[in-house]
Amino acid sequence: MSDAQEFSAKIRSLARLACPVAALLPGLAQACALPPSVLLTLPTDTYITAAALTVALTAVLGALSGRLPDFTARKLAEFRPGALTTVTSYLSFLAFLGLVLVGLLGNRDPMHNLMTLVFWTGVWIALPLASMLLGNLWALVTPWTGPVRIARALLRREGGIGLARFGHWPAVLGLAGFAWFQSVSLYPDDPAVLAKAALAYWAMIFVLAVLDGEDFLQRGEFLTVLFTMISRVSPVWVERQGDMARLCAGFPGAQVLRMAPLSPSAVVFVTLALAALTFDGLMETFWWLALIGENPLEPAGRSAVMMANTLGLLAVWVATMALILGVIRAGRLAAGPVALSFLAIAAGYHAAHYLVMLLTAGQYTLAALNDPLFSGESWLGLPPFYVSFGFLTDPRIMPLIYAFQFTAILAAHLLAVVLALRLAGGGAARLRAHLPLTGLMVLYTILGLWLLSTARAG
Repeated sequence: MSDAQEFSAKIRSLARLACPVAALLPGLAQACALPPSVLLTLPTDTYITAAALTVALTAVLGALSGRLPDFTARKLAEFRPGALTTVTSYLSFLAFLGLVLVGLLGNRDPMHNLMTLVFWTGVWIALPLASMLLGNLWALVTPWTGPVRIARALLRREGGIGLARFGHWPAVLGLAGFAWFQSVSLYPDDPAVLAKAALAYWAMIFVLAVLDGEDFLQRGEFLTVLFTMISRVSPVWVERQGDMARLCAGFPGAQVLRMAPLSPSAVVFVTLALAALTFDGLMETFWWLALIGENPLEPAGRSAVMMANTLGLLAVWVATMALILGVIRAGRLAAGPVALSFLAIAAGYHAAHYLVMLLTAGQYTLAALNDPLFSGESWLGLPPFYVSFGFLTDPRIMPLIYAFQFTAILAAHLLAVVLALRLAGGGAARLRAHLPLTGLMVLYTILGLWLLSTARAG
């Protein structure tokens, strides 16, 4: 074998081991957590065991002692937002149309097309992560609020068509379709396919919101519902009261305790959000591929497993909903209030699950924004840089990334436990009622960390 052939063989072997290809493509990288070549050398079993025990002890001690964090909210400032959200939303809508045109007419390479990069990396990952820290940023950049307000004003339309009676079920259908598109469909990262799907969805929601009113977005548009729920763990937020708005701050999760109990359709939405994240992490694991009869070392491609993954996504959703509602009922707790505690788990796992994709595909996004026409210019004034994935196999950096993910998962579950105690009532007399819920929280901790650390196909 020549030196060139030997070098090529080593590169192919390293690629299979470290799964960098999956990290490069947004559509394929949705479930890529960490390269097994580095992660499997860590004592992940010890991490998982310690996290599970920490969650369990926190729940028991919290229920017995009744000493829980102070979730009091403090007002920092008060201001009149005026037409701010209308302006920012309309500008976001114009940017959305520009991205759709780029998706339809631009380069079909997802790593060189802003439609794919901005949506999967910016909207789906960076925006929720920022909202967990800074509050509901989606309210400023949603592409519907401004156009809907303008359209209803021009049409002099008031009132609605009664869609409120459907609660959050339209959002449930939207999230279910999106979860299938993201995890199961053949071309979720194809710019043209993504652009057509996004434009069709935007038009449908726009028509319904114009007919029924802006409030429909808070119940029926899945991105608005999901991002609003995730942002509830933020330590800062804005509360609207008529024409005025208040900037508030408090312990993470303080907003959750100020929410009304979830309706049955909203509870189903939360279970679907958790199930979609779980299956997105599960579907490329060796365990799942072996279960459906696929060789994890020679993946057959998405088309070969569409039916199996569709059924798997549905099964995980049904199991998640049954487990959550089952333990709540076993403890004789009210589903509406207690289900709110699972918002913390959804937020934490979203952050941990998509961190590596943000660090990988995010580099392509920054490069594309800096030179959107790929003409060698620098629109953002950034110096030339090369996209690098060397950190994916660096034994010094990857443990730090896993440590961040571990912390996000553990902190989210601890917050969920504390919120559940506050929402359902603590005290020794209620410990027995909390035990089934605590058991599920522990299992979720183990599952979340296992999904981030187990071997997966690349």
